[in-house]
Amino acid sequence: MTEQAAASGKRRPRGSDVGFRAGTGVFAVLICVVVLGIGAVLTRESMLSIAKFGFSFWRTQTWDPVAGEFGALPFIWGTLYSSILALVLSAPVALGIAVFISELCPARLRAPLVFLTELLAAIPSIVYGLWGIFVLVPVVRSLQVWTPAWLKGFPLFSGPPVGVGMLAAGLILAVMVVPFTSSVAREVLKSVPLSQREAAYALGATRYEAIRAALYYARTGIVGAVMLGFGRALGETMAVTMVIGNNPRISTSLFAPQYTMAAVIANEFTEADSPLYLHALVEIGLVLFVLTLVINMLSRLLIWSMAPRANPAPAPAAAVVPAEASA
Repeated sequence: MTEQAAASGKRRPRGSDVGFRAGTGVFAVLICVVVLGIGAVLTRESMLSIAKFGFSFWRTQTWDPVAGEFGALPFIWGTLYSSILALVLSAPVALGIAVFISELCPARLRAPLVFLTELLAAIPSIVYGLWGIFVLVPVVRSLQVWTPAWLKGFPLFSGPPVGVGMLAAGLILAVMVVPFTSSVAREVLKSVPLSQREAAYALGATRYEAIRAALYYARTGIVGAVMLGFGRALGETMAVTMVIGNNPRISTSLFAPQYTMAAVIANEFTEADSPLYLHALVEIGLVLFVLTLVINMLSRLLIWSMAPRANPAPAPAAAVVPAEASA
């Protein structure tokens, strides 16, 4: 009797475990269905443009709704340029904030700094855009005016001092990306085992070297945090639309007005007066969707390549110290 009760007791958790696994699996499948559904709808609603332009839509620069000629290359260029610029500007700042709050900040200042950093993520995009128009654009314009003439001879710094342009867009995106990247990086650093730092100190490391050892241990999570911010920058719309200048021209200059895919959809979707024009705008959304998926897959491959390999016989926790800790 006791054996039967024990056997029945073992079966109950197994049935509940299967039900729990099936229930959570439904939500995982639902995510895949939503992603596939978005791709299918965007493809269906852009078939006129796909049929007429094919892959030339990705590599031509002409955007002329009157003549019915559409090419998305200037918008692809502007989206990647502004997002990469924001990534370069925001990553060091966000990482510095995360290191200071998690490793160096006094206890009484930690909570206010965390609150203020996360508050930046809650500010609406349109508010960032207004701040960019009234504060950031005049600053960039003054920077252009004070740029030496010899420096303006380089293509990277050429252009009239109008203020709106790629640099203003990159700066406002960097400000918007910092709270996302720093919050995730801070949580990653908090999850580093204390034994890593203790082992570094035991080997005679300074505080800087111990922090560097913690950063090395958390490198995959930090890269994930940076890529999360990059994905946030790719799809930003209103703030960038208000400061980038909205000129569909490809330029390497930081001061030149340019355009992004999200901005052209927001500006011209309600003005589309022909089916081809509307389908071309939807195809830009499809291009942005595909580009985002590709970049996320590449970032995932990068994180997997950086992930530590499992060792058959791991050393004790106190002895597992990155090579940098002994430098």
